[in-house]
Amino acid sequence: MGFSAALLASAACTLVLPLLLFLAAAKLWELYCVRGRDGACPLPLPPGTMGLPFFGETLQLVLQRRKFLQLKRQKYGFIYKTHLFGRPTVRVMGVENVRHILLGEHRLVAVQWPASVRTILGSGCLSNLHDAQHKHRKKVIMRAFSREALQHYIPAIQEEVSACLKQWLATSTSEGEGCLLVYLEVKRLMFRIAMRILLGFRPSQTGPDSEQHLVEAFEEMIRNLFSLPIDVPFSGLYKGLRARNIIHAKIEENIQAKLAGKEPADGYKDALQLLIEHTQSNGEQLNMQELKESATELLFGGHETTASAATSLITFLGLHPPVLQKVREELQAKGLLGTVSQDKALGMEVLEQLKYTGCVIKETLRLSPPVPGGFRVALKTFELNGYQIPKGWNVIYSICDTHDVAELFANKEEFNPDRFMSPFPEDASRFSFIPFGGGLRSCVGKEFAKILLKIFTVELARNCNWQLLNGPPTMKTGPIVYPVDNLPTKFTRFSGQV
Repeated sequence: MGFSAALLASAACTLVLPLLLFLAAAKLWELYCVRGRDGACPLPLPPGTMGLPFFGETLQLVLQRRKFLQLKRQKYGFIYKTHLFGRPTVRVMGVENVRHILLGEHRLVAVQWPASVRTILGSGCLSNLHDAQHKHRKKVIMRAFSREALQHYIPAIQEEVSACLKQWLATSTSEGEGCLLVYLEVKRLMFRIAMRILLGFRPSQTGPDSEQHLVEAFEEMIRNLFSLPIDVPFSGLYKGLRARNIIHAKIEENIQAKLAGKEPADGYKDALQLLIEHTQSNGEQLNMQELKESATELLFGGHETTASAATSLITFLGLHPPVLQKVREELQAKGLLGTVSQDKALGMEVLEQLKYTGCVIKETLRLSPPVPGGFRVALKTFELNGYQIPKGWNVIYSICDTHDVAELFANKEEFNPDRFMSPFPEDASRFSFIPFGGGLRSCVGKEFAKILLKIFTVELARNCNWQLLNGPPTMKTGPIVYPVDNLPTKFTRFSGQV
């Protein structure tokens, strides 16, 4: 009898104790979430849920990504609360709401990426700097994206894109019914361009094996940027840091070569060289770690986002032949189409005249912005559309959702580049179309990205025809937007006749 009672008590403890602990944790979590509200402000918190104790809703976001965000928007509207990456968070979308956030930089909000992003990219990169430090660093980097600098980059970009497309055509021809996984190929192309233009790597410095190794390391780092801030073996943060260290080692080799004066002078200075010279001219101590972090951020911004956009361009042009036809007609009108013009060099003036091609790029970025949003933290409690945003809470503004709901655009789901041919009223369009963010934190390399994407579109349209073998792709965010199937595509040579 005593044995049975002991067994029963043991079983009760085994079952009841975990339940009690869970209930206690849930109650503490509820109190923590409620306490997050600023009692001095009479306004309510935004609607929404905070998820599981301690984990919040991070796991749902990581596993479901776009589906999770779509369900939240449908249920709670343009402003809702959640708990992501270890922090209470408000997610914001809609033109006026986003305007309030982007124009409130340094007054209402400040940039603050999740802990995992800050750890992997490092405190020395531009996106993690504030106030005067951010202003000075941005000014230096912007010199690498001046009109004069961009003009100098054009031949190298055209050379890389042209060589890549020739290889795609040769591969498709030699394999008969074979195809290319476009997203993977475009990422390699954009990585080569970013390494060459932004960091000053020469083609001889990165052979195919070394390049592939770096691309794989970069992809591993990006996959784990947004992860739980737990640095233990096999965690996302652990894998992201290991991959980051591989990239840093290669970048440090390049920095040492620049410091030793081994880089050939070819008439322009890349962004990394400008950062080094700025540090030296100010008599500052050369901080190798900060330089590596800045270079890694430039690579991230210079190739992951453009690879996403270029892949979307191939998708939309492949799905809309009349749009591709209009691009080719514009190229023909500018003398850029036909056998004689296939290898014609491009220049800034010519590229600026390609208005319709520019509209195709804008429409692509409207429907499929590579970066889904940006992170801020509330510097003080403030009101947003009738809700309180408590001090210390993270604020995520959504680019993709804001494009989706902007009243400026009629027939929003239709791919129609002509909508951009007539200028919109500046005030109405300023926060309706924000693929590069906005305000003081808008993307420093946006002009570089526009030129790169325009060159890519020109070379693609005047050299290739292509067929998307799986039709319209399913898109995923991780954290950059990309096609789940990597966009299998068959390329054939374009005859040059419209």
